[in-house]
Amino acid sequence: MQASRILPDLQCSVLCEDVRQEITGNFIALGIIGAIRVPKVPIVAGKLCVFTRWVAGFGEFHENIQLIGPDQETVLRKCETKFALRDPSHCATNVAIFAGTKFEVSGTYTIEVVVDDVMKLRYPIPVAVVEPPPGASSKSSAPEEDPEAPKENI
Repeated sequence: MQASRILPDLQCSVLCEDVRQEITGNFIALGIIGAIRVPKVPIVAGKLCVFTRWVAGFGEFHENIQLIGPDQETVLRKCETKFALRDPSHCATNVAIFAGTKFEVSGTYTIEVVVDDVMKLRYPIPVAVVEPPPGASSKSSAPEEDPEAPKENI
């Protein structure tokens, strides 16, 4: 008897800033994130990606990636993807993109990776407010005014 469906294994899940694909088909994860350090909260992350690779499965599947807040209940973002593995020797690569994610407070956020309602992985992503390095200016990036420079009339 031949199996009609085998739930896949999660080979990896990586939170990163971007994912690119080379002409060879290989993927490049850019800016792998283990923690998010910010000067203040609330703050908006322009783009976050969750790269997942599924192996050793057979059939059609439904992947659900969620970013959960520090209260461990609030789902800030989620991405659902359908994929198929036609042979257990094949793999499937998915990239969930979370654009414009707002982090209201610092704390430990969580990424959950679920396939067909089965939790495969859950990992923490700390969001921490950090002080700027000593000597760093907190002023705007506008050039300082030269007191000796001639004044323009507007």
